[in-house]
Amino acid sequence: MSGPGAGFEYPSQEVSWLKRDVLLFANSIGCTADELQFLYACLDKCHQRYLLTRPGTPSFFPDFSNIPCNTPYDNCHAHDSRDQLTNLPAFKHTDQEVIDFYARSAATPIPNVPKFDSRRVVDGQRSMKFLKPLPPTSVGKKFELRSKVLGVYDKGKVGTVIETETVLAEKGGDVYTKAVGSAFFVGQGNWGGPKGPSTVNYPPPEGKKSDAVHTLQTAKESAHLYRLNGDYNPLHATPEPGQEMGFGGAIMHGLFSWNSACHGLLQTLGGSDPANLREFEARFAAPVKPGDKLVTEAWRTGEVKDGWEEVRFITRVEGGKIVLSNGRALMHCTITKSKL
Repeated sequence: MSGPGAGFEYPSQEVSWLKRDVLLFANSIGCTADELQFLYACLDKCHQRYLLTRPGTPSFFPDFSNIPCNTPYDNCHAHDSRDQLTNLPAFKHTDQEVIDFYARSAATPIPNVPKFDSRRVVDGQRSMKFLKPLPPTSVGKKFELRSKVLGVYDKGKVGTVIETETVLAEKGGDVYTKAVGSAFFVGQGNWGGPKGPSTVNYPPPEGKKSDAVHTLQTAKESAHLYRLNGDYNPLHATPEPGQEMGFGGAIMHGLFSWNSACHGLLQTLGGSDPANLREFEARFAAPVKPGDKLVTEAWRTGEVKDGWEEVRFITRVEGGKIVLSNGRALMHCTITKSKL
């Protein structure tokens, strides 16, 4: 790491979650009624014994770690996507109440770089490694997010990229997830900073039919449900911010598309078992409007290392633009062909 801001470490942030947070997250990204391991809080011992007879249960969706650990969006200690426990409690922290997104995104400046406007920021790219299963509630334990800046890159007139690494860990103990994410500050470049390195690309194989297809119909209210996970950015709730940024109105959270695509891969190729997902990443290529239908296509590469197969994927709006590109996952694939 080198350049302005690189290596800067944010103050660690305590985060917490309840079982209801896990259930809300699963509902908000499209988990279905046949995936009770994600949607049903089995508090009754009789029902627990029943669920333990079902494959992969009880459990919760692995990207929930995208909820407590969103990457700092600007020179502040706030987190987004990210995914998704490592994707939302950085906004949420330990709160159960709605928070002021802009106010929470305005502390702890990154040294030696300009102060960027968090009202004009969108997701860039995100990768996540799932190292250890999270408990369904943090009650009885102390968890924290530890974040550091990997680089701040000046992309000229179009904007600035801040790349951050965030780990979700038990205080004094194990690391559960590690995420690397980038935030793109629209129209906030040309300050003389480094351009940054080129990124690795993971295109889908040419001329090969996808091995799995997952579709998800969003509703006009989908962003309003997803924001209850803790990301209360007005960009996803009211039209004015999106109109000012040239999107024509409110848009879906980038992490909604990211997390729902992750769910699609796990459901179609991994038997809806969180143990079958090791890594997941994608680039945010275009915004999604509430009401759009998302189609995720996935290709098995056959390349296996240490038991994990590389899967490539893209997500597009049905009949239109690609919204997630550079998609890659490491999985234990249990299903050879699937279409939902």
